[in-house]
Amino acid sequence: MLSDTDLQALWLTLRLAATTTLILFIVGTPLAWWLARTRSIWQQPIAAIVSLPLVLPPSVIGFYLLITLGPNGPIGHLTQSIGLGTLPFTFWGLVVGSVFYSLPFMVQPIQTAFESIGDRPVEVAATLGASPLDTFFSVAVPLALPGFVTAGILSFAHTVGEFGVVLMLGGNIPGISRVASVQIYDHVEAMEYAEAHRLAAVMLIFSFAALLAMHLWRPGARKEV
Repeated sequence: MLSDTDLQALWLTLRLAATTTLILFIVGTPLAWWLARTRSIWQQPIAAIVSLPLVLPPSVIGFYLLITLGPNGPIGHLTQSIGLGTLPFTFWGLVVGSVFYSLPFMVQPIQTAFESIGDRPVEVAATLGASPLDTFFSVAVPLALPGFVTAGILSFAHTVGEFGVVLMLGGNIPGISRVASVQIYDHVEAMEYAEAHRLAAVMLIFSFAALLAMHLWRPGARKEV
């Protein structure tokens, strides 16, 4: 049986992952569309920035976000001036860090799906009098649906497994920033290996189920033998 603190950490983790994934859908979809369609010279530099979390150590991302969002950082100054305080060591600070850290897991699958559509369906919709917005929602999004599903699953699962960014930006505050990965770390530090095993097993099963769902969703994944 999981303890109350383990369940609290799991609930916080799921809440963080759900909030992050929703925000990433809102932010990442137009960004992926722009990256897939633009011919701007800024396309490659911006694509590289989006991909940075894939190669940067999580502690580096967490450190710079801590400085930026802290009381002496530019965003920290702004949030304090409008009465919101500072974001580090709060749930919403974790959300900001998670959005940055999981951004490529949302943008890249959707961008790939948009690129696979090609220009023809968009051009046909335009010749039929559809506005750019209508074309996007009635043509591009339905055709790119598998990419959206993959992006959502990857972003959610990746956020659930975060450790370095959330520890650096949120610390280890019960009910506020102690997510499941940090809770496992605490169990191991305290040599509570049985408790660590139980919580780690839950995370392992979830990760496998998420990846299995993603692979089963892929078009052509279920073929007759």
